[in-house]
Amino acid sequence: MKNDLERVINFVNGHPLTKDDVFSALYRFLSWQVVSRLRTEIEWNWIGGSKLVVRKGMTGATGNIYAGLHEFADMAFLLHFLRPDDLFVDVGANIGSYTVLASRVVGARAISVEPDPKTMEYLKKNIEVNQIACKVQTEEVAIGASHGMVQFTVGQDTTNQVTNDPSALTRSVKLTSLDILLGNEVPVFIKLDVEGYEPEAFAGANETLGKVNLKAIATECDDPAIAELLVRHDFTRVWYDPFQRNLHLEPFGRHSNALFVRDFDFCDTRIKTAKRFNVLNKEV
Repeated sequence: MKNDLERVINFVNGHPLTKDDVFSALYRFLSWQVVSRLRTEIEWNWIGGSKLVVRKGMTGATGNIYAGLHEFADMAFLLHFLRPDDLFVDVGANIGSYTVLASRVVGARAISVEPDPKTMEYLKKNIEVNQIACKVQTEEVAIGASHGMVQFTVGQDTTNQVTNDPSALTRSVKLTSLDILLGNEVPVFIKLDVEGYEPEAFAGANETLGKVNLKAIATECDDPAIAELLVRHDFTRVWYDPFQRNLHLEPFGRHSNALFVRDFDFCDTRIKTAKRFNVLNKEV
C-alpha cells in the first residue's frame, strides 16, 4: 500500500488535471482502495456519460479513476481529433479505455485489437456497459508482420506482450498484420501499443500507411526507425497541448505515446474546432 501511495502521489503531482488538486485525486485513490477490496469489479462513471468496468490491478484503467485521463495528452488528442463518422483502430486495446473514449464519448466507429483472452473479456464488458457494440469490432489477435501464431505472455496486466523467452509463462495466440486485418477499411487514426512489438507491427502495415485518409498515429514505441518510416509516408512528429489545442513541432509536456500526423493543417483545424469535454470539472 505504501509503495502504491508513493507511486500515485508522484503520478497525480505531475498530472496536468490533478497537480492543482492533489487532495481530490488521493481521495479517489483511497476510495478505490476501499471499494476494490469489497467488490471484484467496479463500474466507474467516467467522462461524458461513459463508464469503465475495472478491477484491482488494472494500473492503466485505475489511472483514469485517479486523474480523469490517465494518458492526458494522448487521450485528449483523441477526443479533440475524432469525429462521429471516423474509424479509429485501437491496437493493444487492453480493457478499452481509448475505445470507450472514441466510440462512447465521441461516437466514432472502432476496431479494437487485443490478443489476451482474459483482457478481451473486460474489453467486451466495457463495450457492453457503454452500449457501443454496434460501433466496435473486436479482434482477438496479435498484430505483427505476418500471419500465423505467436507466444504471448500471461499474468502481466497491461505489459503482456509477444515473447520468444522459453522461460516465460505464455499462451499461443493468433497473429496477423494490420494490412490483412484492415483490408479495405481506412482508419483516420490508429493507436498502436504492443509493448515493444511495434517494429513488427509497422512492418506489416505498408498498405495501411499508404492510405491518405489515415491522418494520425500514436505509438508507444519511440523508435527512430519507426519515426523514419512514418516520415517517409509524410507523417510529422508532433507534441500536443490539450489546453491550448496546439500541435508543437518541438517536445512539449508529458506524453505516453509518440504522436505523428499527416496533413498538419487538416489535423490542426480538427482539434481547434472540436467540442469541449468536462474532465474532473475542468474544460478540455
